[in-house]
Amino acid sequence: MIVNYELCCLAYDFFMGFRENLKSELAYQDMMVKELAVVTGISRHTLDNYLNVRERMPTADVAVKIARALGVSVEYLVTGEEKSQEKSSLGPEIRSLVQNFKLLNEEDRKMITAIMHLFKNRRSLRGK
Repeated sequence: MIVNYELCCLAYDFFMGFRENLKSELAYQDMMVKELAVVTGISRHTLDNYLNVRERMPTADVAVKIARALGVSVEYLVTGEEKSQEKSSLGPEIRSLVQNFKLLNEEDRKMITAIMHLFKNRRSLRGK
């Protein structure tokens, strides 16, 4: 029984991590699900299931397509952590910001993300 419970917990953590990290990455990149569908060739309905339905998990090949389209690793989508050299080359200030961001509750993360989008949009408007 304990082994089954542990496996269930691992599966739950895997899926919840993937779903939440996928949502987060889409928001970070300001990408809509329909855009991801076009880039990956995965139907919008299927992607919506990965984002909203707890019982749906992508197969490995589908997870790879999604990760490549977003420019992240499957490991990042599952765990929220990136071990690649590219991500680890971020400076200490950025790594600190990321670590602090992870400690925030969901409401505060949404607020910080909205503020970042405001600054990004303001900068792009100045350039025009």
